[in-house]
Amino acid sequence: MSALDLQTWLARKRSEVDALLDARLPLPTPDPGRLVEAMRYSLLAPGKRLRPILALAAAESVGASVEEPMRVAAASVELVHCYSLIHDDLPGMDNDDFRRGRPTSHKAFGEAMAILAGDALLTLAFGWLAEAGERANAAHRYARAMAALARGAGMTGMVRGQARDMLRTSPATLEEIERLHAEKTGALFRAAMEVGAAVAGATPAQTEALARFGICYGIAFQHADDRDDNDHQAFAARAAQRIRDLVTDATMALQEFGDAAEPLRSLAQRLDPR
Repeated sequence: MSALDLQTWLARKRSEVDALLDARLPLPTPDPGRLVEAMRYSLLAPGKRLRPILALAAAESVGASVEEPMRVAAASVELVHCYSLIHDDLPGMDNDDFRRGRPTSHKAFGEAMAILAGDALLTLAFGWLAEAGERANAAHRYARAMAALARGAGMTGMVRGQARDMLRTSPATLEEIERLHAEKTGALFRAAMEVGAAVAGATPAQTEALARFGICYGIAFQHADDRDDNDHQAFAARAAQRIRDLVTDATMALQEFGDAAEPLRSLAQRLDPR
């Protein structure tokens, strides 16, 4: 798949996700405290939609024909990601004033409503998964997806990484940086892949291979983000090599999926443009 083809594929998937999010979270009347307005403000802000796209690509990799319940399951990962951004931006966390080129949720709606908007998005994610499982008549598959998302988002994954980050101590080694990347970023990427695998009925071996891609890609993605932002410069050379190694590991995990996993391979290879 050429870079141009990948961009076209990403744009199409992003448009699908955006349309689904907009349609499934309408603005009600009344909206006490502007809660749903705050949810939509952050959720519909321009973004890559990479995590739900990964979930969709994982489902397609095992040969699934992606239908509406699977799209809803993939979109649930974006709800969790959005909640995490709202909470990470709060004064008690990273205290950021801007996100994606405009005021953060707590700057636009106040701290209390930002907290509630994040809480509502997180709980809505699992509601969407439950509803999608019922519509697909495959509750057991969607229950596995719920468990994967809970692991990736919770105390053993993304929240754990944020707790570690709150220690405000600079990582002393590349290994410590990667541990943080694996928790804060990689865990939800892995969960996205597991969600897509679960709802598509992947075998345990296929699920493990896709999960392996997710964690390798997630860590490499965060290394690349650090590179682009000039973060952790003392480890830049070693991190560059790690990106190459992780991209290799990620693409090797996809061997059994053939051409169906080509979008995932292209996404990984884009991180190491040699």
